[in-house]
Parts: sequence; structure tokens; C-alpha cells
Amino acid sequence: MLSFTDTLMLYLRTIGWAIAVSIGFSLGTAIAIWIFGLISTDIDEWAEIKNKNYGVAAIFVALIVMIGLLVMSVV
Repeated sequence: MLSFTDTLMLYLRTIGWAIAVSIGFSLGTAIAIWIFGLISTDIDEWAEIKNKNYGVAAIFVALIVMIGLLVMSVV
């Protein structure tokens, strides 16, 4: 049976990994959307999403899901 200090250290380690994954996911998503914006200079993605262009929104969702899967596979 684990002592209280061992259990506390495991909890702190888990919280630390959760924070690291959150930072990695947010940075990865921001970089992916920024690069997508650089590649597609002919279109204003945010204006298209506001005009209910679901194709552009689906591309953004795919980017976010793929970054999430990459971060999940690393951890």
C-alpha cells in the first residue's frame, strides 16, 4: 500500500503531465492554424467561417483533431 506522500507525488506528477499536454496541444494548434493561414493567402478563413462556410470549418476541425492525436501519441 502506498503512503500518503507517495500518493501525493503521483498526483502531482499526473497534474504536471496534464499541464504539459495542455500547453503542447495549445501551441501545436496555434502553429497549425498559423501555417494554414500562411499557405492559404487567397482566402480569409475566419470571414468564411462567419459566413457559415462549413468546408473551411471542417478543415480547422481536422487540423485540431490531428494535432490532438499527435500530442496524445507522444504522451
